[in-house]
Amino acid sequence: MFAAIAPRYDLLNHLLSLNVDRSWRRAAVRRLAWERRPDGTYLDLCAGTLDLAATLARARGFHGTVVGADFVIPMLARGKGKAARARPVGADALTLPFADARFDGAMVAFGVRNLADLDAGLRETHRVLRPGARFVVLEFTTPRFAPVRALYLFYFRRVLPAIGRAVSKHRDAYTYLPESVLDFPDPDAFARRLEHARFSNVGYEILTGGICAVHYGTR
Repeated sequence: MFAAIAPRYDLLNHLLSLNVDRSWRRAAVRRLAWERRPDGTYLDLCAGTLDLAATLARARGFHGTVVGADFVIPMLARGKGKAARARPVGADALTLPFADARFDGAMVAFGVRNLADLDAGLRETHRVLRPGARFVVLEFTTPRFAPVRALYLFYFRRVLPAIGRAVSKHRDAYTYLPESVLDFPDPDAFARRLEHARFSNVGYEILTGGICAVHYGTR
């Protein structure tokens, strides 16, 4: 499915979020605390077209490397060349081909809800991080304020799938998107999953009226 929508994936991300997705990625990068190791090596998990990797790689003062890992190779191919310091690697998030304590930080944008085993993916990320490294997860959530929630659900269930189908030419991908978001744990529940995966100092920040959340924890 993701291979099929790769050619128009970036366009639809910006279109369907009204371009707010760019500010969400910047917020995730700020939470990574990469300034402690600006020459370090960082992991962008479920990297897709490398938008998040490129956001870090192009940050002022960053001199390190961002490894963008994903097993959807056509997605990585679309993102190749976005930033010189971002390097795509074909890899499964549940069985990463990296040594223990390899990375100075890790992040993922809109990817963990697609994992076949969420808890196994969180444990695997914990494994490849150095002690003290930060893990940041950018993910959709559902607004709690009733009027905003109602408007959001109407857009998510009716408008977004129609636009997604029209632009991507894929029948199911943008029906899967809202379904996967609604099935994902709420921010408090996901914070507990991070703690169960042995991350400490776990917390989250709600963005854009509750549409999105930046989660974080420390290895």
